[in-house]
Amino acid sequence: MRLSLGDWALQQAGAKPVRHRVFVIEQKVPLDMEWDEMDAQCLHAVVHGDDGEPIATGRLLPDGHIGRMAVVKSMRGDGIGGLVLQALMEEARKRGDRSVVLSAQTQAEPFYQRHGFTREGEEFMEAGIPHVQMRHVFA
Repeated sequence: MRLSLGDWALQQAGAKPVRHRVFVIEQKVPLDMEWDEMDAQCLHAVVHGDDGEPIATGRLLPDGHIGRMAVVKSMRGDGIGGLVLQALMEEARKRGDRSVVLSAQTQAEPFYQRHGFTREGEEFMEAGIPHVQMRHVFA
């Protein structure tokens, strides 16, 4: 596996197919909700498998939000999502962010808790999927 970080111009070839597969096809997120103008402003992480195919992605927004975390179904549970999350958190820490925030699908809340995130507020719906806001404060 190989993780790379970069801007949208560099990373979209890997990030787009993973996000399309996970969010649009698997989770039925409408296309117009998946793609936004923020991609061009974010730092993106993409993991490619041993065969060179993209298998995971996530993005770090300028305001410290982490989003669009996705791992293809066949690769979930192998620590790849944690690799992406930790890389984005480290980049946020390096640039001086005091914390990172994300909107977690409620089914993924335990995953984020294992990485030091705590829930803030009540459950809400986004793209027809229940979410909670979570934050990790850097020590």
